[in-house]
Amino acid sequence: MRILVVEDEQPLADAIARGLRREGMAVDVAYDGESGQEKAAITRYDVIVLDRDLPRMSGDELCRAVVSSGELTRVIMLTASGTVADRVEGLSLGADDYLAKPFAFPELTARVRALGRRATPAVPPLLTADDLELDPARRTVSRSAGEIELTRKEFGVLEVLLGAGGAVVSSEELLERVWDENADPFTTTVRVTMMTLRKKLGEPGVIETVVGSGYRVPSAGRG
Repeated sequence: MRILVVEDEQPLADAIARGLRREGMAVDVAYDGESGQEKAAITRYDVIVLDRDLPRMSGDELCRAVVSSGELTRVIMLTASGTVADRVEGLSLGADDYLAKPFAFPELTARVRALGRRATPAVPPLLTADDLELDPARRTVSRSAGEIELTRKEFGVLEVLLGAGGAVVSSEELLERVWDENADPFTTTVRVTMMTLRKKLGEPGVIETVVGSGYRVPSAGRG
């Protein structure tokens, strides 16, 4: 899941980003509205965590721009005011959810996950490939031999590949969906992660390399 945090309080923005990354999400950060708009124009985010009171461009303006773009990106607004009138106003701008500061981080995480599911059409409850099963909600992976422990990046790569339903996924797309804007496009991180993931999944192998194109799981299906 790719997330953009737009928050001008830098310590808070960085803390939110660190927390969401620990939950396995790829997170970019912007500290003002214009920077947030620039990032949103370049990258398709599943969810934008958006502060209403931003310099250079207000959160309200950015929310309108995101909604008018027609993308499936979901927006959760953060604000210091939690009155009913403010919530109604925020939602009327096209925001999908609204959370007043201060908030409990587990609640923010749960809301971001819920919005992320809405940003990806027809997400199945389980992703499968032969005897391999991935549960996006519980964040577990198992095979006939039992549960498999994966790192956050390994889980993210497998989730994207299984979610592609047998289609080829390029290294560039994996970098965009699983890592974040700080990932070096010329790095070997995808190849190395793929190598360790294949080793953990065991035999027979489920991930194919399509030379010059990327990777795929031919038997990927929906549970």
